[in-house]
Amino acid sequence: MMTDLSSSAAIAEKALPILERLIGFDTTSRDSNLALISYVEDLLASLGVGSTRVGNAAGTKANLYATLGPPVAGGVVLSGHTDVVPVDGQAWSTDPFALTRRGDRLFGRGTCDMKGFLALALAAAPDIVRARLARPVHLAFSYDEEVGCLGAPDMIRELVRDLPTPVAVIVGEPTNMEVVSGHKGISSWIVTVTGHEAHSSLTHLGVSANMVAVRLMQALAELAAQLERAGDAQSGFMPPHATLTIGQIRGGTAVNILAGECTFVFDLRTPPGDDPDAIIAPFLALAAREDAAIKARFAGTGVAVVRRSKTPCMVPDPGGPAELLARRLAGDNGPARMVPYAAEAGQFQEAGFSTVICGPGSIEQAHQPDEYLEVAQFERGAAYMQRLVEALR
Repeated sequence: MMTDLSSSAAIAEKALPILERLIGFDTTSRDSNLALISYVEDLLASLGVGSTRVGNAAGTKANLYATLGPPVAGGVVLSGHTDVVPVDGQAWSTDPFALTRRGDRLFGRGTCDMKGFLALALAAAPDIVRARLARPVHLAFSYDEEVGCLGAPDMIRELVRDLPTPVAVIVGEPTNMEVVSGHKGISSWIVTVTGHEAHSSLTHLGVSANMVAVRLMQALAELAAQLERAGDAQSGFMPPHATLTIGQIRGGTAVNILAGECTFVFDLRTPPGDDPDAIIAPFLALAAREDAAIKARFAGTGVAVVRRSKTPCMVPDPGGPAELLARRLAGDNGPARMVPYAAEAGQFQEAGFSTVICGPGSIEQAHQPDEYLEVAQFERGAAYMQRLVEALR
């Protein structure tokens, strides 16, 4: 070990108060993340490191990226999202926005997904600066990952344009510090059916948006079953097939009124090789027919289908530089691993970066009440950061 670098235990110790601050910012995706971004900017500025914001159009949220070390090619990007999912309706036994330690677990919203990784990267920053690395570490923190990976693309475009080409991107989603080589892509859509209200006994005088929506949702349920039957058991994913689920439904005013509007949101998750646009095309054709049919009866009605998000899958690249580096740092000689969720890793890969996922914690704890990160995982993440600094010297 290099004597001028902190031990992994020291990095973990420094990361704890940083994690406490990060958890303390309520960065639920529906809200702003700017207070957290300002904190990170100030922390990096105290080390003499400048950073760049890439904000949303409304000015309420921002990505942040920074380069620690020389502005040369061959560096490594450490990337993670700053937003978290809601705690609404969940039965927490601790304050979700206050870091709480119980035994060997660290509780709080975002501890494993994925502020633990962010805290470790920031805790390693003083070592990175002090070590005068031959190749840099780039930090890339995003917003709105949890609602469709919406924030990262603007930042990735700037990274492609402005950064000397890095050798690897490591996205720190929770993987138990094992290297993940591939993930499914996700596309999501919002369907809005506008009906014509009337008394529910007089169906000839109106159109129930709910009844139209039910027909459309039944078609999606049949498509989901079809995708399950067509799945490739050797895909490496669990479940192995493309999946389609309807996550939200809202519609109607009262039981005795033909519904004036019904909105539902669905997502389609596809492994590499499946074309989400081709899969969904028959449904879009059905929606167009339903739209024409109700428009012919009443003006102002219709069916609108709007794509909400489209995040590409990450395709395994077993001999790629990111895979080789991440496995060396993690001491991971296991089989190639694929995960069914989508992440920003696919967006980095699509932009031309060699990319893997590797971070502390388990996805099984993510999005749950009493979300937690095991202290042992936090410590493994600290050792990973220490090895990365040494590898780039």
